[in-house]
Amino acid sequence: MSAAPARRVAIVQSSYIPWKGYFDLIDRCDEFVLYDNVQYTRRDWRNRNRIKTARGVRWLTIPVRSKGRYLQRIDETEIEDPGWARSHWAQVAQSYAGAEHFDDHRERIEELYAVAAKETMLVRVNELFIRALCELLGIETRVSRLPDSALAGADPTERLVSACRALGASEYVSGPAARSYLDVERFEAAGIAVSWMDYSGYSEHPQPFPPFEHGVSVLDLLFCTGPLGFAAIRASSAVVTVPHHRVETP
Repeated sequence: MSAAPARRVAIVQSSYIPWKGYFDLIDRCDEFVLYDNVQYTRRDWRNRNRIKTARGVRWLTIPVRSKGRYLQRIDETEIEDPGWARSHWAQVAQSYAGAEHFDDHRERIEELYAVAAKETMLVRVNELFIRALCELLGIETRVSRLPDSALAGADPTERLVSACRALGASEYVSGPAARSYLDVERFEAAGIAVSWMDYSGYSEHPQPFPPFEHGVSVLDLLFCTGPLGFAAIRASSAVVTVPHHRVETP
């Protein structure tokens, strides 16, 4: 009987117009799963991100209803002010109008903001941009949502292991921040290898308003370099997933 094919997955909360590392993670997986059936966290990346402006790095924040809703899930979070999209697009356009590839992508990104303005739920906006930006960057990874039925267990690691089993994953890849809390041995006991993204090898690219800043929305990379910028990230030997250690699947 032949062994099941290797299958690498990532399970991550959705974010608003995420940074390039988020899309690098998507690109390195067979399936990228949006994990929004968990508690919404304020002052996080779920509803905000950053762009470069003439006055420095600036936050773009989608206003959401969170007052008194301390236990609401990400997929239950509602947008409070429908005018946010027009304001955000105006700031993006003003900041990147002089970028080399702005005109190549202006129409599509403006269209996305027009569609997003009609949405009332945060996750719908995040997924809209994530899927569209994957297409613009040439990423073909399957993007899906994690159903509640795939989650079982009392703690975060147990739920992730359960989800990986439901997805038929042989490898779980994560951002480096999870090293502080992820119980790798429990994945390995289930026959699932754990790998970590290494974002340290990213090079700088032409960017408005020096000094250079890596930690901004991927819109910066798209407008400044076009698809070639992401192709360089994909080809870079310095940007790799680093296995914790190999696991033999039983």
